[in-house]
Amino acid sequence: MLSIHLQHLRFHAQHGLYKEEKIIGNEFEVDVTVKYYPPEIPVIEIHKTIDYASIFQLVKDRMDQPVDLLETFVSDTALAILKQFKLAEEVYISIKKLHPPLINFEGSVSVSFEVKRSELVKK
Repeated sequence: MLSIHLQHLRFHAQHGLYKEEKIIGNEFEVDVTVKYYPPEIPVIEIHKTIDYASIFQLVKDRMDQPVDLLETFVSDTALAILKQFKLAEEVYISIKKLHPPLINFEGSVSVSFEVKRSELVKK
C-alpha cells in the first residue's frame, strides 16, 4: 500500500461556533494521509497515482466553506476524498485550530478522523 501525506497545510478560515470566529476567523493546520494500492509498481505516470495537488485543492475548497464543528470538516472532507479518488482505500485527516477562543487557554485543539473504504461498503 502506498501513502500520500500532505502535512502542516496552513489556512485562515471561519470555522467555529462563535460569532467572532465566523467574522474574523482563525488559523488552522490540516494534515491528510491517503492510502491506496497503485495499479502497478513502480508508479511512473501521474494518472496511476493520486495527485497530491488535487487533494490539496479539495481541502482548500472545503476550508473556504465554513462549518460550526471541526468534526464536520474532517468527516465530510475524508468522505469527499474517497468519493473523488477511486484508488483511495483509507483516509486520515486532522485539523488543528491554532488559536481557540478560550479564556486562559494556551495551546491548540484538534480533531481527527480516519475512514476505510471497506468499512463504508459494509454499512
